[in-house]
Amino acid sequence: MPSGADKDSRTEQPTAKKLLDSFKEGTFPHAQEVGVAFTLIAGLLILLFAGQYLAQSVFRVSVSIFGNLDSIYIDPNGMQYWAIQSMIALGRLSGPFLIASIIAAVVAGGIQTKFRLTPKVLGVKFNKLNPISGFKRVISKDVLIRFGIDLLKLAAVALIIYTAVLKIVRDPIFYTPVDVFHIARFIADTLIFVFIRLAAALAVIAIISYVYQNFKTKDDLKMTKEEVKQEKKDQDMSPQLRSARFKMAMQMAQQQMLSEVPTADVVVTNPTHYAVALKYERGIDAAPMVLAKGENAFAQRIKQIARDNGVPIVENKMVARMLHKVAQVGASIPVEMYQSVAEILAFVYRTHRYYFHKLKARRAARKRS
Repeated sequence: MPSGADKDSRTEQPTAKKLLDSFKEGTFPHAQEVGVAFTLIAGLLILLFAGQYLAQSVFRVSVSIFGNLDSIYIDPNGMQYWAIQSMIALGRLSGPFLIASIIAAVVAGGIQTKFRLTPKVLGVKFNKLNPISGFKRVISKDVLIRFGIDLLKLAAVALIIYTAVLKIVRDPIFYTPVDVFHIARFIADTLIFVFIRLAAALAVIAIISYVYQNFKTKDDLKMTKEEVKQEKKDQDMSPQLRSARFKMAMQMAQQQMLSEVPTADVVVTNPTHYAVALKYERGIDAAPMVLAKGENAFAQRIKQIARDNGVPIVENKMVARMLHKVAQVGASIPVEMYQSVAEILAFVYRTHRYYFHKLKARRAARKRS
């Protein structure tokens, strides 16, 4: 999310392409309250349209059990039979609610994603594990607004419970004898009373939450005027020219990466599929930096240049694979990789002391040039 001066320069609303790209990356407005509201509404509909059937099922089960207490034998066979019957009865009672909840969750998610799939939202986002960025999220404005929405939910639930208690205590069931059918009606009416108000309150809160998330997402995706111009220019470009430009940019990026390999501390390999070149200058770098990374043929080129320049090559399948997947060229390695990379660097520092003596001079010469 942009911040500071960078955010101040982002004054343009995100384009349709920007919104689509962010959606593919798993960034889109979504509010968990929408799912909760849909689930409550689904439960309410089950009570309204199938409540009588469920009540009759409870009645039949109760009659079956309490009407045959004299014939129930407490032995393994009898207990097994009644356990199975209880599970069947429980399934009949909870089944409609379970199915309705699943459908409601799918519909709620589909409405928020416009029924489009975005598999990347299921992937692990390692930047969220960073304690520094995590601390920034804890003290952000978004957290305060989420806290306000949670308070609103708490207040709504408390008010509904309070009004339900006021209604319940006025019922004749508490101060005069009533028949068993009145008890059934009392339970059904109370459940419907609470469900209607909970569903209505959560629906309103869900709308508020989703509107805020929609505003926040679009605000975070705002673009600079230069980005809008560049996107329009790219769209006006022919597919052939765009492909050639992309290929040229890739070649330039690869050449830049390969030129950095001779100044690396180590190249971590997998051993044939991946190669990642790392450097760490004490007192300059806050953490090990990624100079280059590649797979297959490009990984072989990185290793060949490393061999030609005497750069230590360490085979570590898991570390190489994870660095290639989550690390960015020109940036520090992710926090969760510190320990693994530190062990590799400690090993090469012990076993390649002469190389690191030459490396200082090599880096100094490169800086002068």
